[in-house]
Amino acid sequence: MKKFTFKGVLDGLRSSVSQQPRNDQEIVETLKPEHFQVAKTFRHGFPHQPTAVAFDPIQRLLAIGTKNGSLRILGRAGVDCHVWHENETAVVQIVFLVNEGALVTATADDSVHLWSFRQKKPDLVHSLQFQRERLTYIHLPLQSKWLYVGSERGNVHVVNIESFQLSGYIINWNKAIEVSRKTHPGPVVHLSDNPLDSSKLLIAFESGQIVLWDLRLRTAEARWQSAEPVKSIAWSHDGKQFMSSHTDGTLLTWNIRQPAKISTVQPHAKLNKDGKPESCKPIQKIEWKASKSGETFVIFSGGLTYDRAGRSPTITIIHGKATTVLEMEHNVIDFMTLCESPYPSDIPEPYAIVVVLQNDLVVIDLLSLGFPCFESPYPMDIHECPVTCCTYLADCPSDLIPAFYSVGSRSSKRSGFSTKEWPLVGGEWSVPPCSYSEIIITGHADGSIKFWDASAGTLQILYKLKTNKVFERPPSRSQDGSEEDPFAVQLLSLCPESRKLAVGGASGYVILFKFKKQESTSETVALEIPIVYEGFDESECSPDSEFAGRGTLSKMESSESKPFGADMSIPVKVKPGLQKKPPGFQAVLVCLSPAPITSLSINSSYGLLAYGTDTGAVVVDIVHKVCLLNVASPDLYGGADPYQRVPKSPKRTQPPDTDSDRCRSPSIDQVLFRWYCPQQRLPFHSANR
Repeated sequence: MKKFTFKGVLDGLRSSVSQQPRNDQEIVETLKPEHFQVAKTFRHGFPHQPTAVAFDPIQRLLAIGTKNGSLRILGRAGVDCHVWHENETAVVQIVFLVNEGALVTATADDSVHLWSFRQKKPDLVHSLQFQRERLTYIHLPLQSKWLYVGSERGNVHVVNIESFQLSGYIINWNKAIEVSRKTHPGPVVHLSDNPLDSSKLLIAFESGQIVLWDLRLRTAEARWQSAEPVKSIAWSHDGKQFMSSHTDGTLLTWNIRQPAKISTVQPHAKLNKDGKPESCKPIQKIEWKASKSGETFVIFSGGLTYDRAGRSPTITIIHGKATTVLEMEHNVIDFMTLCESPYPSDIPEPYAIVVVLQNDLVVIDLLSLGFPCFESPYPMDIHECPVTCCTYLADCPSDLIPAFYSVGSRSSKRSGFSTKEWPLVGGEWSVPPCSYSEIIITGHADGSIKFWDASAGTLQILYKLKTNKVFERPPSRSQDGSEEDPFAVQLLSLCPESRKLAVGGASGYVILFKFKKQESTSETVALEIPIVYEGFDESECSPDSEFAGRGTLSKMESSESKPFGADMSIPVKVKPGLQKKPPGFQAVLVCLSPAPITSLSINSSYGLLAYGTDTGAVVVDIVHKVCLLNVASPDLYGGADPYQRVPKSPKRTQPPDTDSDRCRSPSIDQVLFRWYCPQQRLPFHSANR
């Protein structure tokens, strides 16, 4: 009986292919490099490392600046514009020219820039750089053409917005402070005009010196000195009082007509055993707003006591006599109160608070009981957990997006949000005509998969799938963080026509999902596929053979008790028995291999699933749920294997980031871009990691 070997089969295939006559035809290439132009079309996700925020109360537009110089302008759902400073310098502060379609940015290179967004794409109109002084604060009064610029030296300069040139008017620090003061007051940390008299400019220095400057008479009308450094100042709408926040967690209220009348409170101070208030953290920013009901809102960030380490960042709302502390999931970068009236002398009537966190944008409803958050229409949570893989599909079947939405809308309803409409409704957005549908699929480090509709230019979440529900809960991680999440999604393969999805995970598993619109109860089949290959011996290879032997190779065989051998195991285990599966993608098959998955493909027409690992390739019949081919790399290459393949554990050797919040912190490269290739007509996408 003739003995068949895998090498002989491969040699037969090669010989049969080589014997076929070739019909060579000359291929005329009509496309040239100059026919292609790659350009960014869309930018999705949360702005990385935000630094500043501003709001236009009439246009209802929000602007966010970042550390790398980018600027995002947000409005109603779909209104999302992105521009950036060419030198990629951090944005320090932003102020709107209210209802004029323009804004001013101050950057870390001591420059101020005027942007116009009256046209479809914002354009940089003017730039002015200060050579000898570092900028610390800018202020633009409502309907004014004069921009006030404070510096680190304590001076205040004035810039004409129309010509964007420095005027000759300068408020020198030595003229603003008291004559008796012998030390420098420090940098300017705040500038604002009196709500009732725009000719009176309030200047606050870091040392605690506060000056009310008369712009017409060019003299100081009043001066105050606090015991602690100043962090921020907020006016009362009547122009008679203002409130300042300080580094010791105190709030001081000052009276314009009675300079000696000072009111001091420390909202979060607790009395210790000695009866003295405990030390508190600085109150970074404060806003003081009145409502038509007669009660006022005092809103500030920080100010908690040092009694407990690891306290969450907070926003405190003092409404009348009630104090509410809202804990945030990330550090508070800046916040701004949204008011009905843009005029500082009117009763502001606040209705919401925009809070820019390190990794999130939160909008708080001030008019609802309990101050709930608004549900954001922007795709800010793309990197809620770090993106580990990304797939783009164009020209999908017309019924695919509605199918995803039908199962996603049921499971994605979240309670606890405000019932009011999203307050940022500025700008106009018309859905661009698109002859094909676009879907972006993102896999995440926690095992979740998100399906996004990108047909209209913006991302809209359709459906979220949690692949870790297929497995039993793994043992708790070690406290030193030596183990990473075993469910990180690494590879995706979707067949849009049959709606079958194959997912490759970090722990050496491949899951096959079938899409069903109805809930079902079934068992998930698990196939344990070991790595088995034959060792080559130099004596078995004749001198006339095509491949030369490469010596003795390690042989890894499966055993009955431990399918993957004593040293090779899978850190996850499929849930046994019947499982209740919600509508959507339902797992029907799991393939387990003791090696990282490196490639993945599914073919529904032939009913096959194929995937590759570091040590071999596997082909599975997804209809009968059996393994058809399990071949190791040495069997494919023989003695000519160019790579030294040593069986490896699926556990990574590098320890992951031990930060407790890593699953919500995007890295600097985790930005989802969409590009456009004009000759191919279809945009393509990339996710940098």
